[in-house]
Amino acid sequence: MSKKKSGSRDGVKIQGMFRIHIEEDGKIVGDSGWRENIIVNLGFLNFVNLLGTGLIGSKINAVALGSGAGPANNATVLPGEIMMDSANNSVKRPTVTAAAVGSTTLRNTATFNSTSSFITLATNISNIGLWNATGPVSTSGTLYAGTTYTSSSLATNQNVNVTYDIVFG
Repeated sequence: MSKKKSGSRDGVKIQGMFRIHIEEDGKIVGDSGWRENIIVNLGFLNFVNLLGTGLIGSKINAVALGSGAGPANNATVLPGEIMMDSANNSVKRPTVTAAAVGSTTLRNTATFNSTSSFITLATNISNIGLWNATGPVSTSGTLYAGTTYTSSSLATNQNVNVTYDIVFG
């Protein structure tokens, strides 16, 4: 039997954490605090494929907000995802900016700008999800991770700033 080398990592896991700020006139009027989420089955599969199975995987590039419960492990949609046009199942998912933070964290940031009319009426938001596609419909792309949080009221003149970390540790 071989001995473990000092400093080796056993049991590496993937964990998601997010924080949402609701902003109005440059001031934070709502803060979710840092919250844990789940990585859904297809999210794990894409991470594994990207890391070197030779199979095709795709990277995270968008985030969505919704008014429903958190996604289940086998989810392929975000419950109650915010629609731009519900008659056509059209969604608004801003593109994330991704950057490494230290050696174990992938930080994804995005903003839902009120000037882009991502909502046209005041609504409640209560869940979030990371995607590999910005749309055009709620079934576009693969859901990677998501969860629910305490519902917040969102007005049409408010922005939502999202920070979503994927931590390998």
